[in-house]
Order: sequence, then C-alpha cells, then structure tokens
Amino acid sequence: MLAALDHVQLAAPPGSENLLRAYYTDALGMTEIPKPPVLAARGGCWFRAGAVQLHLGIEKDFRPAKKAHPGLRVTDIEACAARLVAHGAAVTWDDTLPGHRRFYSEDPVGNRLEFLEPVAARHGTGHHDE
Repeated sequence: MLAALDHVQLAAPPGSENLLRAYYTDALGMTEIPKPPVLAARGGCWFRAGAVQLHLGIEKDFRPAKKAHPGLRVTDIEACAARLVAHGAAVTWDDTLPGHRRFYSEDPVGNRLEFLEPVAARHGTGHHDE
C-alpha cells in the first residue's frame, strides 16, 4: 500500500517560472529537477531538497492556495525564517501546534507554505546541562 509521499504539487500562473526558480532555489535552497520533455512542454518546474519534492504546475486560471499547504519539516527554524525574510518573504509565526515551532509564509505567487520543527529536535533532549 502507501509507502511514502513522492511529491506535493502546487499551482502557479503562466509565465511565473523565473519567480518560482528564484524563490525555491535561492530562498529555500532547493535544487531544480529537470522535467521529462513531454511534461516540460506544459511549463512549470520541479524542485528537490533531500527526500522533499515540490512540483509547481502551470494553471491557466490560477488562484493561490490560501488554506491548503504543504507542511515542510525543517532544521534550525530560526535560520530558515531569517533566510526567507532576507529574500523578501513575510513570515508569520504560529504557536498553536504543541511540541513544535512553526511559521507560515507564501511563495512569490501566493501559495501558503508551513515550516515546522519539533521542539524536541533542538530542546528538551533530557540532558542535564540544558
């Protein structure tokens, strides 16, 4: 049955590929994956960071996802937020998920993205010198 999440696809407006490339590679540090030629003809772009893949597909009547979003697990969430802010992206912190630090941001076409890090990943490991 289900073994893993292969990728998440988000939509984007026609002609936005250069904006997307700048954001997903420069701000998020992802690597662009070449699309197969038959799919590349449709536009859009694919990105990877480790096992995480985000595919941005072109949608003619595009409207950004304001509620639906991928939840991206990160390490060093403070540095991630600072990097996004340095690239001009707004960051909205949210403290309502127990055991996690998280914030929301948007890509350059308005898609909502959630960034989260378990608190135990950096704090509360049980060591007495904390």
